[in-house]
Amino acid sequence: MRALISVSDKTGIVEFAKELNALGIEIISTGGTYKKLKEAGINAMEISELTGFPECLDGRVKTLHPKVHAGILAMRGKEEHMNQLKDLGIDTIDFVVVNLYPFKQTILKEGVTRAECVENIDIGGPTMLRSAAKNYQDVTVITDPNDYEIVLKELKENGAVSLDTKFYLMNKVFEHTANYDAMICNYLKNERHDDSFPQALTLTYEKVQEMRYGENPHQKAALYKEIGKCEGTLTIAKQLNGKELSFNNINDTNGALELLKEFEEPTVVACKHGNPCGVGSASDIYEAWKKAFSADKTSIFGGIVTVNREVTLKMAEEMKEIFLEVIVAPSFEEEALELLKQKKNLRLLELPSISVKQKEGSYDIKKINGGVIVQTIDSKLLDDYKVVTDRKPTDKELEDMMFGLKVVKFAKSNGIVLAKDKQTIGIGPRTSKSYMGC
Repeated sequence: MRALISVSDKTGIVEFAKELNALGIEIISTGGTYKKLKEAGINAMEISELTGFPECLDGRVKTLHPKVHAGILAMRGKEEHMNQLKDLGIDTIDFVVVNLYPFKQTILKEGVTRAECVENIDIGGPTMLRSAAKNYQDVTVITDPNDYEIVLKELKENGAVSLDTKFYLMNKVFEHTANYDAMICNYLKNERHDDSFPQALTLTYEKVQEMRYGENPHQKAALYKEIGKCEGTLTIAKQLNGKELSFNNINDTNGALELLKEFEEPTVVACKHGNPCGVGSASDIYEAWKKAFSADKTSIFGGIVTVNREVTLKMAEEMKEIFLEVIVAPSFEEEALELLKQKKNLRLLELPSISVKQKEGSYDIKKINGGVIVQTIDSKLLDDYKVVTDRKPTDKELEDMMFGLKVVKFAKSNGIVLAKDKQTIGIGPRTSKSYMGC
């Protein structure tokens, strides 16, 4: 048996290759992987020795050769295929161990150029992976170092990798290559600054965590994040205290966080069940907290609080006296953090980039049965206005109007917000029940 190994992520590859050697499996390798294996004293054949053709074009072409792909794609149970390999002098390749050029790591580098990103688009790697995955009945394909142990265990115990495991590994390949291609597609779209909706919408996300349950206890749930730095989002917030965030916690907190981003001055937002219940802005954060809390001391019970300045000890002393589910802030004074940590179940999230807004043109996506509906984010508040009443509003009234408009944007359905002195004094979200007259 023979294995072709060519990996960018070399985690565990030396140990894995040693085990393959010990099992009598011949190793073929390329470029940096070949060099690393040889330095470790592992017997390996360089790819050019197999193909009879040197790597060329700065390594752009090395595995795109019939001796590689015919050896992978030949169906062992098909006599015609095996006879053709014999006539062509080609041997089979039974294991393909490949992971791809680090495109994600490249696009996330500060100051990276488009040329660097394009150069890190892998060609030969995805081709080998897809070839091996298509012929999964006969070829074991590995793209994740975490799967080395599974394969070795079966080889040692049974002398072969089971068909079920091969099928599982095949599935991981197409997850991996689909994710890889989607990253490339999205990067190129962003480079073009194209705000049109594509004919085929291709998105990719990475799992952050699985949750205990979803919106209801019988539902499964997981949190995924976009590819990138995700500044200002819950996906990168550091949890300092409390139970694991639930599906509903994340959904509700996200709404509170996005409302908070409408304000630059010191502001506190309190939300309950996805709707704002108290919002206050002031010259200092403690005054903002007092406004948000006093706006509705009942609805804040069991709610979410987001803060765009450091949480002070004075604030924490008052927060500790009420039941809150989540507090999100850019930072906490040390004494404030220690005090709030006394409440074991209170989730405290630190998010230094809390005020960073979504990029203009980002998508707002909602799942519907059979598809999704997509729109650009609502990033505008009021472009212009015209006073049509006999009495013109004062500057103070206009200021409160703009404050209220920011809040009502996040109240469900046909919401109504009353605001005075940069404080909400009444928020009326229109629920489906009230809409139907129930």
